[in-house]
Amino acid sequence: MRKTAAKKTQGPSLPVCYAEIVFNIPADRSFTYSSAEPLSLGCRVLAPFHGRTLAGFVIAVRESAPPADFEIKSLRRVIDTQPLFDAAYLDLARWVASMYFASLGESLSAMIPGGRRESEVSGIAVDQEDVAESPLNLSEEQNQAVEAILGSPGGMSYLFGITGSGKTEVFLRAAAGTLAEGRSVIYLVPEIALSGQVARAIRGRFGKGAAVLHSRLSPSQRLAEWRRIMRGEARLVVGARSAVFAPLADLGLVILDEEHEGSYKSGASPRYHARQVAMRRCSLCGARLVMGSATPSAEAFHLMRSGGLREIRLSRRLAGGCLPRVEVVDLAGQDGAFSPRLRNAVLAEWKAGRQSILFLNRRGFSHLFHCNSCGYEMKCKNCSVGLIYHKKRGRMVCHYCGYTARLPDVCPECGSLDVGFFGFGTEKIEEEARRIFPELRIARLDTDAVRARGNLEQTLADFREGRIDLLLGTQMVAKGLNFRGVSLVGIVLADTGLHLPDFRSLERTFALIVQVAGRAGRFCECGRVIVQTYAPDNAAIRGAAAAAGADAENPSDTASGTAAMEDFYRSELEMRKALMFPPFSRLFRLVFRGKALDGVSAAAAQYAGALQERLAGLPASVLGPCECPLSVIAGNHRHQILVRTTAFGGVHAGLKQILGGLKPPHGVYLEIDVDPVGLL
Repeated sequence: MRKTAAKKTQGPSLPVCYAEIVFNIPADRSFTYSSAEPLSLGCRVLAPFHGRTLAGFVIAVRESAPPADFEIKSLRRVIDTQPLFDAAYLDLARWVASMYFASLGESLSAMIPGGRRESEVSGIAVDQEDVAESPLNLSEEQNQAVEAILGSPGGMSYLFGITGSGKTEVFLRAAAGTLAEGRSVIYLVPEIALSGQVARAIRGRFGKGAAVLHSRLSPSQRLAEWRRIMRGEARLVVGARSAVFAPLADLGLVILDEEHEGSYKSGASPRYHARQVAMRRCSLCGARLVMGSATPSAEAFHLMRSGGLREIRLSRRLAGGCLPRVEVVDLAGQDGAFSPRLRNAVLAEWKAGRQSILFLNRRGFSHLFHCNSCGYEMKCKNCSVGLIYHKKRGRMVCHYCGYTARLPDVCPECGSLDVGFFGFGTEKIEEEARRIFPELRIARLDTDAVRARGNLEQTLADFREGRIDLLLGTQMVAKGLNFRGVSLVGIVLADTGLHLPDFRSLERTFALIVQVAGRAGRFCECGRVIVQTYAPDNAAIRGAAAAAGADAENPSDTASGTAAMEDFYRSELEMRKALMFPPFSRLFRLVFRGKALDGVSAAAAQYAGALQERLAGLPASVLGPCECPLSVIAGNHRHQILVRTTAFGGVHAGLKQILGGLKPPHGVYLEIDVDPVGLL
């Protein structure tokens, strides 16, 4: 790593030591400073940097000054008296930086909490399957699963079980067994699942030996938990994506629940995937890695079928419920968001004293402002997307950059009064539901409805206690919720992600329908799911309905659902293989963004040419450059290049070489995503 330093302005005359510092900036180098205070590797400091004061990380300490023809600035302040990481952890950070084309400072900043002071954590909130605070009796399948996980000290397993089959209890037993061996555990959950039951169960079973790391904690609370983990006071860490970096000693098990979730992939540099980091840590430590889901990613399913991942199967619901009856309803020709089938079903469940959940993966009131005279569609002035009408706010809103605009009375293009809205969001569904079902107690869960602190927890508590009859929302109601009174789930529109220009769109649609359907009838045999769609014959929708539903003649038999799931993955993998997309290849995505379209286009073309030349002879295809599907976001034009390859190491090295000698022009920024989960 190259070391540079700015000229000294003032500082101690007799420095105690010299430190190499890295900052959270996209610069692949360290900076040398002097310090009159004792320093250790792994501490954070405040240092002057180009007229600013930045927090940085100490990655090396020396007693003598390095040979250089410059004077060295002194540090402003040492933040930590005790290190936050050691040399082995620094090696992991270097791997993250190298793997994902980030600087070491960016990697350490993503891995380590940024609080300045420690404060107590009042409680943790993670909501998955309904689990008890004391161990439950296991089924024969669950016992076999725990034994299979603990049967070897390392290796990779996949707990593939239908919704409600008791995967969480298996994970907790495997964690307890690993702790009994004297080894530590990381339990990862997707961010969407952070609410209450699993964490309460973990605290009930493991007490203060458990720690939590997730984004709903303040930086100071995260720092307090980090310190407890480093001191060995907590040997089980539960949390979302970044918890994979928990500084545990003698790591013995990493659990990756809901493995298919896209939230395990970071959207900012370093663009790491928690699954890949977990694999790396388990490999280095000789630890077990156990992933699980009712809807594995295509990559995981392929690994199970090709022998690269041991499959552990759970096939039965344990709470007395059967898989629900699933019905697909064609919305063509329907007036409004509620088909007669869905409307009648909600009323029937309410009259029977049962609860319903409605799911729509789209916030806001309406999807699009449209002029029927000239065809005008109201778009964001900063992004190449339509504005969404939010009735409660009385504004048109961009969900990408936050831009808002007044709702026009006439068409801004032609002045016509013949204007209206197309499509619907959760806000409109709520309004329509209150009109159709005036007797029902209705609540909505989406990011707009739960902005105030405590709203999410209170709404879930009210629903759990039966004070809400109909709960509707976005992905907040899709996964992890487990309520005894729910017998009906309605998917208002299954098509929202179906036609996106992304090779994973079918897989995501399939998984979402199966997961949402899994909320119905977990404690009874009367579960019912209604899937509304404009594409009733689509393979993902039909396949998901069959995979999530019970056999008509024998509701407790899951064989037909299993066969439908196998059929979908087999078809999806055949298509991926024909197109040479993951898991049959690896992808690198280069996104160029900037205010000037010409500069972005020229930079993308220059890099594409360099890639074609450097990767010649390797089994790699350079696709593009072209505009991103979302070509403008926040006023920045966006072009992309995809590199598809079966020689990951060679392409990674070639790309690193190109980046070392070729820099984007001023005003153009380059983002590199290794193994992207989305292409928008």
